[in-house]
Amino acid sequence: MIIKFNVFGKIMSVIKTEQQWLLYQESDTGMRSRIYDVVIPDDLKSSELATYLDDIYHEYSSTKHPHVVQLSE
Repeated sequence: MIIKFNVFGKIMSVIKTEQQWLLYQESDTGMRSRIYDVVIPDDLKSSELATYLDDIYHEYSSTKHPHVVQLSE
């Protein structure tokens, strides 16, 4: 399962593998880069991911990008 988000202007994806959530930065060319310094709790539901990312990255909030928005599932 791959879920994409607009995290305050940055496109990120969260992938569920073997009961673990993995976070990636998406590039404009379609390449993914793993983000290792953010750990998403394994028991977090997919419906809670946007709120979690909002809490982690809230310092990047701006008037242009005030929220984390789920783009796809």
